[in-house]
Amino acid sequence: MPRRRAPIAITIGIVGALVVAFFVFAGIYADVMWYQQLGFVEVLVTEWVARIVLFLIGFVAMAVPVWASIQIAYRTRPVYAKLNSQLDRYQEVFEPLRRLAMFGVPIVLGIFAGVSTASRWDSVLTWLNRTPFGTTDPQFGLDVGFYVFELPFYRSIVGFASAVVLLSGLLVIATNYLYGAIRISGREVVISKAARIQIAITAGLYLLLQAVSIWLDQYATVTEVGSLITGASYTDVNATIPGRQILAVIAAVVAVLFLVTAFLGRWRLPLVGAVLLVVSSLLIGSLYPWVVQRFQVDPSARSLEAPYIQRNIDLTRDAFGVADIEEIPYEAKTDAEPGALRSDAETTASIRLMDPAIISPAFRQLEQFRQYYQFPEQLDVDRYEIDGQSQDTIVAIRDLNLEGLGDAQTWFNTHLVYTHGYGLVAAAGNQRSSDGQPVFLQSGIPSTGTLPEFEPRVYFGENSPEYSIVGAPEGAREIELDFPAGGDGEPQQTTFQGDGGPKLDNVFTKLVYALKFQSEQIFLSDQVNEESQILYDRDPIDRVRKVAPFLTLDTDTYPTVVDGRIVWIVDGYTLSDQYPYSNKVSYSEAISDSDTVASPLAFDEVNYVRNSVKATVDAYDGKVTLYAWDDEDPILQTWDKIFPGKVRPLSEMSGELMSHVRYPADLFKMQRAVLGRYHVTEADAFYSREDAWTTPLDPTQGQGSTLLQPPYYLTMQMPGQEEPTYSIYSTFIPEARGQASRNVLRGYLAVDSDAGSEDGERAEGYGKLRLLNLPEDDNVPGPGQVQNTFNSDTSISAQLNILRQGQSDVINGNLLTIPVGGGLLYVQPVYVRSTGETSYPVLQKVLVAFGDEIAFQDTLDEALNVLFGGDSGAAAGDEEVEPEPAPTEPADPDAPPTEEPAPSDEQAALLAEAADLLEQKQAALAEGDLAAFAEADEQLNQVITRLLELSGATPTGDEG
Repeated sequence: MPRRRAPIAITIGIVGALVVAFFVFAGIYADVMWYQQLGFVEVLVTEWVARIVLFLIGFVAMAVPVWASIQIAYRTRPVYAKLNSQLDRYQEVFEPLRRLAMFGVPIVLGIFAGVSTASRWDSVLTWLNRTPFGTTDPQFGLDVGFYVFELPFYRSIVGFASAVVLLSGLLVIATNYLYGAIRISGREVVISKAARIQIAITAGLYLLLQAVSIWLDQYATVTEVGSLITGASYTDVNATIPGRQILAVIAAVVAVLFLVTAFLGRWRLPLVGAVLLVVSSLLIGSLYPWVVQRFQVDPSARSLEAPYIQRNIDLTRDAFGVADIEEIPYEAKTDAEPGALRSDAETTASIRLMDPAIISPAFRQLEQFRQYYQFPEQLDVDRYEIDGQSQDTIVAIRDLNLEGLGDAQTWFNTHLVYTHGYGLVAAAGNQRSSDGQPVFLQSGIPSTGTLPEFEPRVYFGENSPEYSIVGAPEGAREIELDFPAGGDGEPQQTTFQGDGGPKLDNVFTKLVYALKFQSEQIFLSDQVNEESQILYDRDPIDRVRKVAPFLTLDTDTYPTVVDGRIVWIVDGYTLSDQYPYSNKVSYSEAISDSDTVASPLAFDEVNYVRNSVKATVDAYDGKVTLYAWDDEDPILQTWDKIFPGKVRPLSEMSGELMSHVRYPADLFKMQRAVLGRYHVTEADAFYSREDAWTTPLDPTQGQGSTLLQPPYYLTMQMPGQEEPTYSIYSTFIPEARGQASRNVLRGYLAVDSDAGSEDGERAEGYGKLRLLNLPEDDNVPGPGQVQNTFNSDTSISAQLNILRQGQSDVINGNLLTIPVGGGLLYVQPVYVRSTGETSYPVLQKVLVAFGDEIAFQDTLDEALNVLFGGDSGAAAGDEEVEPEPAPTEPADPDAPPTEEPAPSDEQAALLAEAADLLEQKQAALAEGDLAAFAEADEQLNQVITRLLELSGATPTGDEG
């Protein structure tokens, strides 16, 4: 008996389908558990339900009309139509596939339509829950919410319906032609009555939809980008908009003619009407606006376009939140007079010399301790109140680096033992040790310092492992490495005690996550128990993005200590590209600079932005909390209706958290990009572009770089402020004309970034934008000019050459611009780094400039005094402090305290000699005496070598 293979094939197919279905289900189930653990499962469910419903609507809305059209055309075909031989052959080929095609084509088109419709779930939900803006556009008098929420939805509906009718019409024509309802005989086209009715009705419906589309297009003129401005210009208002209204009426009339033809059978009128519509679209829609623009507007553009330019200026400033900017005329002094900084003593004492983009290697060498820890390349700037004074700080998390384990990267180690980073490290922004190292305010393992006590373990960070399995029953042996002990002590172990991830408390859940991460160890390991939790998706920005899909997030998150915990603060924006008359800006281009090189986003062209949400992510348990920072934003209000209760009110923010939130950098970058042109508020001046500005290139990046200078966070006092505040600032130079731009300052933009420290109450000054306008006849040098002056000065070059000897590199830090002394002070720290593998930059010198005067000294205090005639009038905050010895091993918390042995008489004498030689080196360096410098340096090396011998250490050479 022949072997029957069909049942086996069917069985294999069913088993394969079940396996695929289980894999899909496992992914869905894991997502549900992740969201449920965080308390945001409603967000996931709402999105899924919306997508499924819209898929079904899109599928049905496409498949049913297409199927019905084909069925009607087939069932009303002429039974005894005389076909030519070619059509006979087509029918012979098509007939066996007819049933499959009549159902398959609508299903395939329906699936594509459903997927497309489901992707628009957000626009549908925002339309259903739309919130009025309370302001109207100046052209049509409609609420701005109509353009943001309604118009895109209506246009997408009309576009979808047009596609359905068009595809249906094409398939109707094809079916009728195939079965003889449409015959071509010479020049004559013969159409059966049934085909005529169906085609005419389909054409009439399509033209009605086009009439609606053209009518809606008139409203889109206020959001379209024109050659001069975004929004309706003179030609649009006087030619394009009336033209579209007329064309919409013509299209509707022609549609009626087609519907009449369905019953009267006369094609002449609708065909003439269709030709009239095409001709009208050319004459009214294209030619007439061109004539108006060419012969009426272009000769008198400045006066005719003025009202519409003014609309663009006003609404752009509103949409980007810069309408209330305070513009301050600033007659910047250029003479560095003695005592000029006396009234700016607090600002001078807070000038940040530690560059977060440069000193990361110092953090690594001094605070990393083990190869399996790491610090990010770009550190963050924060501030803390220490001894009653606000202190700008450079902060970073000591996170895990599993690559450092080398051969020890087993599954057990990477997922069960090395589960978390440890500690937040903070250094004073305005201080340095006597040898140029950072002065740490919080450091070490265990973490010690002047910051408030906090939970130091970091399970959720920017570089956390893909996943970790933590938790154990009470009394079980602890296996997670907490931190390494120093000396001969044992490493400290711990067990995660929080609620940070889904539980692996049953066989099914273990299997789900074993499939998700493609690791059988999750299912087989005896260390995975009923108390185990799996932590994943641990990057703070990723976590916020998943629970708040309606937000665009700032590219930089930063850690801070709040209420005894390390939390990550993430800024969230609500964006739109449909704000009437507002200029559209490329989001990725606006935020790109030497600190951030952003990739283009799917939603990149925007003309409305609000920092509507401040989010926090707990570094220990990953808890995500969203706070409504701008509860008056209509877009946020709309999303709050969609996901009720997920965004908490501002009143729930603690005072300590308020003291660490800041004005976000990406929002500030977008605003400075807008203000480059829109600081001009008069239409005539705007049209001539006589005072356009741009952000200067970063002068520290070298020749050929096109990267912009980033904004910087500083504590300073702007004109108009009563006391210094934590701020973010940027500068402007004239926009390039011809080959290059003059690198002189034209504007200085700063915004108050201090939100206060009251529970749930934002400080009144927070977010206040101030723009210093410098007169055009003043030639205050810009950052590029100042950097060039520093680089070309012969005396400075000689000293830098001394610093470079001995295979050392000189690194220019961030060039800060500070409005003090009635002018603008430039400050740049200069670092020296040896070429050794374990070297790190140390702060050796400070460059300063005021007007045309420059100074180059060991400390900022000395440099300012030299710059301002021997007495600046204020003390800088960079007094040198003796560095605390950085331990090479973490301290053992259980080890008894040890007393340091007193130095011998010979050691004391050598130390005194070393101090004297160090002073000789500094004096020779200041005088440019290279020979004396080299001689003192050689003697100092001999003294240091002898000191190392006495202490029992072996000299290893200079590592910087």
